[in-house]
Amino acid sequence: MIHTNNPGYISRLAASPRHPVAVSSRRRVVASALPGPDDVFRRTLPNGITVLARENWSAPSVVLEGYLLVGNLDESDTLPGLASFTTGMLSRGTGRRSFAEINETVESVGASIGFGTDRYITSFSTKSLAEDLDLVLDVLADELRRPVFPLEHVEKIRGLRMTAIAERENDTRQMAGRTFRELMFGTHPLGRDLLGDRQSVAAINQDALVAFYETYFRPQDMVVAVVGAVPAEQAVDKIAAAFGDWSGGRVSRPALPSVPRSVNPRERQVIMPDKTQSDIVLGWPAMRRTAPDFDAARLANTVLGVFGMMGRLGSNVREHQGMAYYAYSRLSADREAGTWTAIAGVNPANVGRAIRAMLDEVKRLCDEPVPAAELDDSKRYLTGSLPLQLETNDGVASLLVDIEWHQLGLDYLARYPGIINGLTSEQVQAAAQAYLDPGAYVLAIAGPEGGKIADGR
Repeated sequence: MIHTNNPGYISRLAASPRHPVAVSSRRRVVASALPGPDDVFRRTLPNGITVLARENWSAPSVVLEGYLLVGNLDESDTLPGLASFTTGMLSRGTGRRSFAEINETVESVGASIGFGTDRYITSFSTKSLAEDLDLVLDVLADELRRPVFPLEHVEKIRGLRMTAIAERENDTRQMAGRTFRELMFGTHPLGRDLLGDRQSVAAINQDALVAFYETYFRPQDMVVAVVGAVPAEQAVDKIAAAFGDWSGGRVSRPALPSVPRSVNPRERQVIMPDKTQSDIVLGWPAMRRTAPDFDAARLANTVLGVFGMMGRLGSNVREHQGMAYYAYSRLSADREAGTWTAIAGVNPANVGRAIRAMLDEVKRLCDEPVPAAELDDSKRYLTGSLPLQLETNDGVASLLVDIEWHQLGLDYLARYPGIINGLTSEQVQAAAQAYLDPGAYVLAIAGPEGGKIADGR
């Protein structure tokens, strides 16, 4: 869930006479304070749903974000893409509303409802005026609890997904990323394709969708965050009214095997004729979000390819040598092992030179302590960017969901600057050395035949 080139990790509607901007001095404080245990109301309902609510009376709007514990990891190896296909069907008709009625109801009040699926969870979100929260919650609960998977919409979603697969096959950036994941994870469940492939998407039918939904879409460990112009305890009561009588546990998710590390380079090139750009993904297995050295690695990643104009990678590969249209690094960490990648888009003639320059920067990060001034700049970037994430209800809700997912504690935001500022150059270098090996990596390239892996190396 967390990609650490988003440094903080983690309202659109104007006030109206019917809902004043600030109704009390206490609420004015709540709206401006850093989210934490003093102003985030947290309650776990009897059926296992955890609700977090925070008041913000600066505008008469409400944002809701949350997740169910169902995702790509719950699919079988033979039907990759089933989880996201199922999620795509949630808004296509329920036992109470047709697809058209859902759209008309939500659009009539200027609200929105969205869904998404990743490896671990199915996420949902809503935006609306506070006065329309009950209506939006009723539609959301309808979609999550009573989808009917109408046959005509199964075929429509299938067509959309086949189009997305065709677009991916024609996109060098997407193909490089997909190839990297295949090389990195192989048959490991973390390598399973979120979208699926042509064979699996063609094979998914209504029976498979219904069976997957009935097995995994359950309220167990569900989390909902509500942020906006609604009293916190009232927000919790509204979630309880919409979901409190939803019952049933899901089958347990088996423990995953560890992801093996490479001892030698593993490389693959996808030839895409008639393309004018080659995309490079170079990377290594990383840590879990809860690993003790995660924060040091996050700071190392900021130095490598995030701060300023995409860190050292952007400065060297893109700006100084002029070889890349873009070059940056990304550290992804979740409940299971993530990945640490260096990514670039280059002229095909520069593929080999760009890879060599990227590996040179990785080696420098491992071999040399980060100078104090550069380290301090990256620390200020990480700590200074966090408040920007908290300027909207969306940002606060997303952050609260992430905090709950990783069990960081509601005091995490108060602790965050101290965590980052307490890191040393030695810790940053040690984290780089633990995960980044310039002699043993996974490398994927997608582009025209002219850009060879070995060129310039």
